[in-house]
Amino acid sequence: GRSRRHPWGDADPGPEHANLGQRHLRPAPAGSYPAGASPLGVRQLIGDVWEWTSSGFDPYPGFAAWPYDEYSAVFLGGDYKVLRGGSFAADPVAVRGTFRNWDHPVRRQIFSGFRTARDAEND
Repeated sequence: GRSRRHPWGDADPGPEHANLGQRHLRPAPAGSYPAGASPLGVRQLIGDVWEWTSSGFDPYPGFAAWPYDEYSAVFLGGDYKVLRGGSFAADPVAVRGTFRNWDHPVRRQIFSGFRTARDAEND
């Protein structure tokens, strides 16, 4: 597959792609933002709510703390879990596919949620 900055491609996020930047102060209905769909037709992979993953917040090989050490490096390891995708309150700069947010899974004040998914049936 081809590497993309965002689910729809490399264009910066706009109002047609995702619910970001406090444009709406709540998640959008499922199926919104067709222009932001992935090549497989999956919508709303960014925006609405930060999505929890099962991954611990550990450094990747070659990790460099950004934008400054005190922001992320001190939180690596431990009980923190990774969140991806940004929320309706996120600045569009923080929603590229490689950006990882983190927190403790018990916290509720970060506009987070989870995506349910299932394997596609073989035709």
